[in-house]
Order: sequence, then structure tokens, then C-alpha cells
Amino acid sequence: MKQLFLKREAGIFILLAVLCTVVAILNPHFLKPQNLQNEGRLIGMFGIFSIGAGIVIITGGIDLSTGSLMALLGVQLAIILVEKHWPWPVAILTVLITAGLLGLAQGVLITRLKLQPFIVTLCGLLIYRGTAQTIAHDETKGLGVNTGFELLQKLTTGEVCGVPNQFILLVIIAIIMWVVLHRSVYGRYLFAIGQNEAATRYSGIGTRGIIVSAYVLSGLFGAISGILFAFYSVSISPASHAQFYELYGIAAAVLGGCSLAGGEGSIIGIVLGTALLQVLQNLVILLNIPSSLNFAVMGGVILIGVIADQLLKKK
Repeated sequence: MKQLFLKREAGIFILLAVLCTVVAILNPHFLKPQNLQNEGRLIGMFGIFSIGAGIVIITGGIDLSTGSLMALLGVQLAIILVEKHWPWPVAILTVLITAGLLGLAQGVLITRLKLQPFIVTLCGLLIYRGTAQTIAHDETKGLGVNTGFELLQKLTTGEVCGVPNQFILLVIIAIIMWVVLHRSVYGRYLFAIGQNEAATRYSGIGTRGIIVSAYVLSGLFGAISGILFAFYSVSISPASHAQFYELYGIAAAVLGGCSLAGGEGSIIGIVLGTALLQVLQNLVILLNIPSSLNFAVMGGVILIGVIADQLLKKK
């Protein structure tokens, strides 16, 4: 199994390198520092919540509510920072607690009431988006130049030696989660649940708590990405902010080797899958391909990933 993961990761890395080379040849603007920095920012922001999506998928579940969650948290952050003038550490803590509680609620519904993850998170998608529109009165909330949280703006949008802070944060989270997922008992339990939840439960492992924790982590990583996206875009439209981002997370995880059936996946693969998706998106922009094809590309990537997963299993 470990060798299979290494082969998958190596294959994705080679594909990413080839794609970057092709894009650079077709449009040299791809290698300009400004474009590479922006790519780093996007890979960082998308990669963080994709890791959360991947953890849920490894347990055999799925989270369709991430994009709407980021819209709700973005609106919440803008209101408490700009309108209520809360100290920014308190605001960040509030957003993280909200995300954790919502993830906890979804996990409890799935484990205690035996509801399907697809249904629970689909309802979350609708509820969070509707709540965001309601509390914002369907108006765009801004995070422009305001006194009191300049340091937070600098931390979320700045860079260190030319490397965007968003990408640095992704690297830190990826390293931590790699250790958690691949070098801890908790990580082994996650994989065991995805492979056979009933057998794992009968072996004396508390599967309910572990599944709930996966959805809590997904919510927390969605909150971190949501904060970064809020300051990246400066404004949050509750009806369209982060729309369909959950599909990007699922696509990145599947492309990175996570099986939708559960029990398989790796952190490195998810990060590489995210990078590959963002390079594809950049290719669409640089070659002046209609942006409407973005969703076609994403759908094709998910389909190819599932087909490849099935072929590997049969082999």
C-alpha cells in the first residue's frame, strides 16, 4: 500500500512538472514572479481546506458544505471586525469556534443518527449559504482599510522573502497533518475506518468520535481558508463567495489519490493535486480559454481520478 501511494505521488508530481513546462512554453508569463506568487497564494488557500476534505474522504465520508461555510464565516468575520470592532484575535477565535461547532454538529448527525454524509453536508451547504445571506441582508461585506486589524491583514496577505504567507501556512499545516495522518495511531484509525468501519468498531476502536473529529478538522481547515480568502478578495458576497469551492477540494483530494470509497489517501498527494488543479486553472486564464470551461476541467479531473482509482484497484 505504501509503495502504491509513492507511485501515485510520483506520477502526480511528474504530471505537474510536465504541465508547468507546457504552460511556460505556451505562455512565458507563467514564470513571471508576480504570477508565481499569485499561484502560491491560491495553492495555499485551496490546499488548506482540501486537506480537510481529504481527511473526511479517507474515512469514507464527504463534505459538500465547505464553500458555503467559508461564505458564512467570511460574513461573520467582516461583521465582527468592521461593524462591531472586536479585537482581531477574538474575531479569529470566534470564527474557528463557529467552524468547529458546525463540523461537530455534522459529525454527530452522521454518527449518532446514521444519516448519510452526502445528505447532511448538502443540507449544510444550503443552510450556511442561506444564513450568510440572511445575516448580511444579502449585501456584500467588505474588509477594506480599517484600523485595528492591520497586523491580521499583513499576516493573511503578506509574504516572506517573496513566498506568500498563504503558501507558508499550507506547508506548515501539511507537515503537521502528514505526521498526524501517516505517523500516528489516530491516522491509522482514520484509514481503518475508511476501509471497514464495522470491523474497526468491533475491534474496540471508538469510530464515532474519530469520524466526528474528521468533520471538525474539515470545518477548522475551511475556517482557516475562509479567513485567508476573505482578506484575499477584500469583499464577501454571501450569495457567491467561495461558491463550489467544496468541489475543488474534493477534486484535489481525488486527484491526489484519495479514494471516494475511503481508506486511501495521502497529504502529499492532496497538496500536489491542489497544485495541479491551480496550474490547470492558470492555463485556462493565460491561454484566454473561456472561464466557463473551469467547471468542465474540474469535472473531468474528478472523473479521471475515479476511473484511475478503479483501474488501480482491479490491477
